[in-house]
Amino acid sequence: MAPQGAVCILERPFLHPSAVLLIWLAGIVATQFFGYPGLLALGLCALLSAPIAWRKWLAYVRRARWLLLTLWLILAYNTAGEAWFDQSWAPTYEGVGEANLNAVRLLAVLACLAALLGRLGRQGLLSGLWGLLMPWRRCGLDGERLVVRLALVMESIEDLPARSDWRQMLAQLPEAGEDGVMQLRVVAWQKADYLMLALGWLLLLGVSLW
Repeated sequence: MAPQGAVCILERPFLHPSAVLLIWLAGIVATQFFGYPGLLALGLCALLSAPIAWRKWLAYVRRARWLLLTLWLILAYNTAGEAWFDQSWAPTYEGVGEANLNAVRLLAVLACLAALLGRLGRQGLLSGLWGLLMPWRRCGLDGERLVVRLALVMESIEDLPARSDWRQMLAQLPEAGEDGVMQLRVVAWQKADYLMLALGWLLLLGVSLW
């Protein structure tokens, strides 16, 4: 029988983890509407929001370098327009512009992800996800089991060697029959959480539409 429960420990952070997750989601959506100034401001704000966000962001960028290069080449060479210096092998001016913008968007998304994990950590992320999924229990969604499973998978991935391949990763994932108890820190919503959440969404929405 798989772990199904969680021991809830009350602890009050500056902002509710679920509110942080929703603000992060707003930032991810807003990147699709931002230009270079907005992406730069969003990325800097995200990286300055957590002490270890810069280190995490640099690690994410290094891991995503081939994805960034592939994205750039696909957009640069598959966007119609005028070729660079009228060379048939060169990308188009329009393609280079589109590729640069989307590469910066991806860098901003990685900055937001680094800020999220740097701010919440694994326990905070699970607590925020718990808070978002619990209202859906009336619809039949077993959010408790999902959060526990995600916690076990994240713990297993963290314990893997740096150069482990996918076979080794699958071999070390938790078995379906393992028992256990997970301790999860959950907190109650307060007025300040709703206020900060509303301000975050309104700010990002206003900047996106401006």
